[in-house]
Amino acid sequence: MANLRAIKDRIKSIASTQKITKAMKMVAAAKVKKAENAVRESRPFTYELLKMFATAHDRICSTDYAKIKTEANIENYPALLEEREIKTVGIIVVSSNKGLAGAYSGNIVRFTLKRIRECIEKGQKVKLYLAGTKALPPLKSAQRQLEFEIVKTYNDIMNDISASSAYYLASNIADAYVKKEIDSVELVTTRYQNMMVYKVEDWTLLPAITEDNCPREFHRDEEPSQHDENHVDSMMEFEPSAEAVLSAIVPMYITNVIYQALLEGGASELASRMTAMSAATNNAQEMIDKLTIDYNKKRQEKITGELIEIVSGADALK
Repeated sequence: MANLRAIKDRIKSIASTQKITKAMKMVAAAKVKKAENAVRESRPFTYELLKMFATAHDRICSTDYAKIKTEANIENYPALLEEREIKTVGIIVVSSNKGLAGAYSGNIVRFTLKRIRECIEKGQKVKLYLAGTKALPPLKSAQRQLEFEIVKTYNDIMNDISASSAYYLASNIADAYVKKEIDSVELVTTRYQNMMVYKVEDWTLLPAITEDNCPREFHRDEEPSQHDENHVDSMMEFEPSAEAVLSAIVPMYITNVIYQALLEGGASELASRMTAMSAATNNAQEMIDKLTIDYNKKRQEKITGELIEIVSGADALK
């Protein structure tokens, strides 16, 4: 009887867990479509913005960058365009604030540690800026073996991804770059592909120089021909000047690439959670089915045993 009760309690416990995983799967499925639409709608804008930035940069031949003064470092495009010897690499790591998303956070951490090792082998220092909290504990643990600095963790950014939160992060990164606390900036994020697939990638953010900084996946689903691209670029004019346009585009470019990385990461996290919770729900159902069979077998054994005792007792009385 005790064994039957234990099996029944376990079935009840697994069924309760299954309700939670099923609910989480439904919530993730409801959110991931919206996140997917946001990612796909923002990619063309990011790509076109970068094209405009690259074109404006190529047309500037001025050597008076040092004379330009700005109020905010993120608007100091001459300093942000400056290339120098890379002694310290700044890496923005886009993870999540929530777990139960399968191998999502683990993949990001492994990729980040691989990139840190590559920098250390080159004799470069590494400073991390974490968007999301899930990557923090394993990275802190890794500091016992690897020498790098975790400068700041942005806890709230992944809870509500917005352009304003991306601008706040971009401002902090620009300050560190202009003050020469870091000599380059990279983004470790996950590029969303579909509901089942995402890819961990490393994007170059600063120094912001060429169109190659932009992942090709930002491009339109259907690329225009090379002839059409050249035609559009040749017709592009900047008013009042390329310098004035560039001063406005650079902070927009930095903010938008970070915003794009946050959107891609958020969509990948939701898709990974939906997949993980779907698998957990199915596994729970399999366990319930197996335990139900075991429960029925043991219950039948108990009933059969009682019947044998009754028949044996009746035979003994004859």
